[in-house]
Amino acid sequence: MNIFRLAGDLSHLLAIIILLLKIWKTRSCAGISGKSQILFCIVYITRYLDFFTTYVSLYNSVMKVVFIGASGATIYFMYVKFKATNDTNHDSFRIEFLLIPCALLSLVLNHEFTFMEVLWTFSIYLESVAILPQLFLVSKTGEAESITSHYLFALGSYRALYLLNWVYRYVIETHYDLIPIFAGVVQTILYCDFFYLYITKVLKGKKLQLPA
Repeated sequence: MNIFRLAGDLSHLLAIIILLLKIWKTRSCAGISGKSQILFCIVYITRYLDFFTTYVSLYNSVMKVVFIGASGATIYFMYVKFKATNDTNHDSFRIEFLLIPCALLSLVLNHEFTFMEVLWTFSIYLESVAILPQLFLVSKTGEAESITSHYLFALGSYRALYLLNWVYRYVIETHYDLIPIFAGVVQTILYCDFFYLYITKVLKGKKLQLPA
């Protein structure tokens, strides 16, 4: 654990809290991609199956439970409680185009060809592209509410901070892992355009607008 990883975890947690509060307070899922949330839920479940077999620390265990629980709650809100507000017409990204390549890649490029290791690798690859349906939805509608923009910025910051965590670990511990580093770089690149618009528009009180 170091300051960059801790800040990344807290930014990730903040993103989830912002999303849940947005849905609960507005009683609406408008502007949120249910398909991205499904992908994130798959990421957490496949990555944290070791919860039942491996104990690292209380912090680690609590975070695993929180992420899986919050992801499940988000999906419940979107597809059950506030289903009527779920914009399925615009949320039309074909997630099988992400799931299948990530699954195949995890079978080919992994540290060890074991069930748990392949699942972990799959979760890393899938997380790097899980935000695409959300960005696709924002692009298709042409704009995003400020609260949705804050959620996306916090989520993108989490991954950017994790890249700094890997740099720190390489410099201090001479440790590196190419799989999460590569996936983290891909994920951060996907957020770059959004980061620019967020800083130049949302922080100045303007509504975020993307080209459709």
